[in-house]
Amino acid sequence: MQKGAAYDRISPPVATSAKIAMSTRQDRLIHWLLGSLELQTTLFHLGQYCGSWKASTTGLARAGFHVILSGDCWLHVIDSGEKHALQAGDAVFFLRDVNHLLSPHEDVAQASSAPRTAMAPVDLSVPCSTALACGFFDFKAPLNNVFLGSFPAYVIVSRDRSALQEIRPIFDLILAEAQHGSEEASPLITRLVDLLFFYVVRELCQQHEVSAGLWAVLARPEFTSLLEAIVHEPGRDWSVEDMADLSRMSRATFFKRFTQTAGTSPSQFLAQIRMKLATQLIGEGLSLARTAEAVGYQSDAAFSRAFKKITGTLPGAFRRAGHGVAKQLA
Repeated sequence: MQKGAAYDRISPPVATSAKIAMSTRQDRLIHWLLGSLELQTTLFHLGQYCGSWKASTTGLARAGFHVILSGDCWLHVIDSGEKHALQAGDAVFFLRDVNHLLSPHEDVAQASSAPRTAMAPVDLSVPCSTALACGFFDFKAPLNNVFLGSFPAYVIVSRDRSALQEIRPIFDLILAEAQHGSEEASPLITRLVDLLFFYVVRELCQQHEVSAGLWAVLARPEFTSLLEAIVHEPGRDWSVEDMADLSRMSRATFFKRFTQTAGTSPSQFLAQIRMKLATQLIGEGLSLARTAEAVGYQSDAAFSRAFKKITGTLPGAFRRAGHGVAKQLA
């Protein structure tokens, strides 16, 4: 199992105008990809615990999150034996279903034997309590395993450390919504968690924590122009030479560096991007024939074979399944 990534001792790099411009271009690509994931965030628990307790989102084969709104607790990752102290303003994002527990107990045996108690409403005046917002991420698009598989199993983000300083206002807004006082949890909490997830993904890319795949390519500035061009012109007859020219490398150097970064060949990577775009176009109502042409296939049969190979389903079946509309790169 991949270990989690904890962003608590990373100092932000010195910003220059060139770096800022490159970061903006990478942000646009990340935004496009996040939009195409068809991310759906749901709130599972919102409230606080007192005394001895344990909480987990394990066992439902879903990605999940915990945001520590007040107090403190311990995160125990059962299979690896890792433990992390969490405090108010911290968050943990599970990109896969990881066997874990949150508890006030540092000892894992004591945490495991703690009772599962009902949450009380958030009341920051209650001493020795821990308030949590817990929920799930669902990624509906069929290519998500391809693009998320190289992520760390979980990511811990600390509000009070050097990296990700920009997320502090989001934590404050989540806490304010949690104390809103209505019987039902505010729907804005899930939207705010979506924003947290965006910042976490961007930080993963920028700090090279993603081992391979599209997100690792996003983290490499030398490939930004190429990725932008492929997204804007998926129907172009892309050759390895064309890709190398856009990356300002020789063919041999490009092929070696790109394959090491992406974990796959440039042609296979191109096919993955094309199919990601194809799922968006089909979801927007474009005919299969026009979609095939738009992403570079002159034959409907060749497009169907490529679509099935990469997504696991035929384009017609995908359309009949009624996948929602995904946002394109502006």
